[in-house]
Amino acid sequence: MVKGKRKPLEEIKSSIDAFVGSEMCIRDRTNTLKADLTLLYKQEKARKGLKTFTIERQCNMQFLVELDEIVKEYDCLLSMACGAGVQHLAERFTQKPVFPAINTVAIGVDREIGIYEENCRACGECVLAYTGGICPATRCAKGLFNGPCGGTIKGGLCEVSVCKGWNDIPCAWHDIYERLKEQNRLDYILNIQTPMQWQNQVQRTIVQEPYESRYIQKRHSAS
Repeated sequence: MVKGKRKPLEEIKSSIDAFVGSEMCIRDRTNTLKADLTLLYKQEKARKGLKTFTIERQCNMQFLVELDEIVKEYDCLLSMACGAGVQHLAERFTQKPVFPAINTVAIGVDREIGIYEENCRACGECVLAYTGGICPATRCAKGLFNGPCGGTIKGGLCEVSVCKGWNDIPCAWHDIYERLKEQNRLDYILNIQTPMQWQNQVQRTIVQEPYESRYIQKRHSAS
């Protein structure tokens, strides 16, 4: 699933305030954002009408049809979909300003409440068939695509763990080896893949703002 982190409330508010209109429709995962904006406007004694709607999927035009009549009464749209969804919404309703409420940052999975882990870089050249379903593009801290670097330390951790003072960065290629061994497919690790140009290699973890203090404290305790 595409993961995003909500923009700072002030940034969202500033994009809305720059628009003259006073009525807006917020699309997708909306309750908390609506409550936060409503409180902010109440404190400022500003009159802004907010209403929320949720549809099945914003990146598919057939699901946007149900908004055709709804959005007519609103001056602008605020979307909590990914960047692709925001653009699709803007394409459908070209006469309405559409503002993003989140920064799209990763394709990943839910690990705990409010914390996401990046699992896919959307590279277009998937090698998961050869690596036991473990992505070297996101999981290897050094972005190595054809085997380990030799810096694996005791317990199957990456040496980056020691450099950064952390204790929780696994060696992706150690995990790939163990996974393929378990599946009796170790010969797959010998398949050499064409080198690629990678950037931003370190696997990212995205913590939603309301949970930041909780997980920062948890990490310090683990250290």
